[in-house]
Amino acid sequence: MSTPAVTVRNLSKVFGKQKALDDVSFEIPAGTVFGLLGPNGAGKTTLFSIMANFLKPASGAIEVLGTNVEKIGDLQGRLTILPQDALFQSNVPVREQLEFFALLNGMTKTQASEETTRVLTMVGLLDAQKKNARALSHGMTKRLGIAQAFMGKPEVIVLDEPTAGLDPVNAAGVRNLIKDIKDKATATLIISSHNLAEIQEMCAAVAILNNGKLVECRSVKELTQSTGVVRLTFGRKLSDPDLATLKGQPGVVSVKVDTQHEYHVETKLENGQSMDALIGQLVGDLAKLGLVPRSVKEGASLEEKFLEATSKPN
Repeated sequence: MSTPAVTVRNLSKVFGKQKALDDVSFEIPAGTVFGLLGPNGAGKTTLFSIMANFLKPASGAIEVLGTNVEKIGDLQGRLTILPQDALFQSNVPVREQLEFFALLNGMTKTQASEETTRVLTMVGLLDAQKKNARALSHGMTKRLGIAQAFMGKPEVIVLDEPTAGLDPVNAAGVRNLIKDIKDKATATLIISSHNLAEIQEMCAAVAILNNGKLVECRSVKELTQSTGVVRLTFGRKLSDPDLATLKGQPGVVSVKVDTQHEYHVETKLENGQSMDALIGQLVGDLAKLGLVPRSVKEGASLEEKFLEATSKPN
């Protein structure tokens, strides 16, 4: 069995009388894209801070690639953590900052120059290499942070809220950039985000924290599987008559709006009918009525499961 990329073992951290983390344990398999989720104050930032060795745990430990993070120097070049609002020197050219970061990671001047060119090209910022960081838009600054995170091809990369504060177009651009980079790399990615649709799209597995405790940790597929639930996405918001038509289809028990243009449809199988057959019938009948869904997904949304997991007392 291969060594997990990250092992969190019985991790606890207390600030005064407040338990920020309470005996948290989970593993992250190597090579996966993993989501760390939780409401504000759940303990995500504390966990990342311990992983970066900025904070010491009250008890327990985090191991990255088999190394306790208290020996963070042994992970130089292998672990990168990008904070939510990574800051760059406002009056220093982008290229100069990345080259300096590469030198800090032990590269030679030649290696630093080549690696800077590689990552700037990767994130589409090579034309901006001579600009000072203050001249970059918020979206460009996010991409610059991702470029820094992937310098030197680290084995474990932590991205804390990589699309926070971005408009939908720039957020989609950053999301696609991360997916494209991951498709070409073997690194383990750990992503924290409040955008649960984004996490469901990008991650293979998630851990959910609530009030400092681990309340869920499993694959997204396992977590969202829900017999009898279908999510239909249309290109527009359904009118009241269209919604009534959807609710009146055979096998449909209830319908509620899930996210934008997406509808959570609870169904009931009759007389040994398979779920595939019911979905085929439902989509076919809707198409005849002029209601053609753009996408059909079986199972609950991650948002529903997140709300369910974090609403339980723990």
